[in-house]
Amino acid sequence: MPELPDITIYVEALERRILGKRLLATEVRSPFVLRTVVPPLESAEGKEVIALRRLGKRIAIGWEDELWIVLHLMIAGRLHWKPAGAKVSGKNSLAAFEFSSGTLLLTEAGSKHRASLHVVQGENALREHDPGGLELFSASAADFEAALCRGNHTLKRALADPHLFSGIGNAYSDEILHRARLSPLALTRKLKSADIERLFLATQVVLREWLDRLRAQTAEGFPENVTAFRPEMTVHGRFGKPCPVCGAPVQRIRYADNETNYCPGCQTNRKILADRSLSRLLKDDWPRNLDEL
Repeated sequence: MPELPDITIYVEALERRILGKRLLATEVRSPFVLRTVVPPLESAEGKEVIALRRLGKRIAIGWEDELWIVLHLMIAGRLHWKPAGAKVSGKNSLAAFEFSSGTLLLTEAGSKHRASLHVVQGENALREHDPGGLELFSASAADFEAALCRGNHTLKRALADPHLFSGIGNAYSDEILHRARLSPLALTRKLKSADIERLFLATQVVLREWLDRLRAQTAEGFPENVTAFRPEMTVHGRFGKPCPVCGAPVQRIRYADNETNYCPGCQTNRKILADRSLSRLLKDDWPRNLDEL
């Protein structure tokens, strides 16, 4: 799922292309993507785009008359920019927004239909689509600690909770925890003050580094290769590969559609964390540490 750095780059690229432009036409190609009926999507046609915002992992496009379209890409949704007048086709196409400057295309790979499009009227209705997580770049250390310790959860779960922190998901939580040298299964209320401070700094640094990296890669173009798996990442998506810091093989914990990647050498004092299913299957054969692995 695109996270804070990716969504920010999308918003910046869209600002250069559609801010101040009028929407000429809309086309919904999938009956699953549009989740609202009132106001109708067609009511945005002929109106000028006056604002773009990031709401957590969502993109909000604002038109005149306080009309907003909220895009949630979920895991496989992506945005594409096509030249004006280009033919929109393909089985993955969900919706298209035609401007004089070009066409914004929403696609989704796969068949699970998770990506969504909502049309709302007014700030109050828009606010309902904001999970309310803390904005990391404007947060103080005290704000971060208060959000982190609001409940007693694992660090992985807390960082990826959109109601606690805005824009962090599966990929960047792995990268942040590796930078902070903390176990993804450490409990928030058992952390020492030094751990929380280190985690706060790691969150700021990792997100800014990736935002700067993606800005440099995209430049004035449109982000067409948005992915959660990038070769520059230290642990996320790198199971079995050597950690670039200590050389230990990166490990993972699988659950549902997600997985947590971590380095036992940097984060867990060489301990191999139990995988919920595989460790139960292997029982005594499950390696407890790097030496047994």
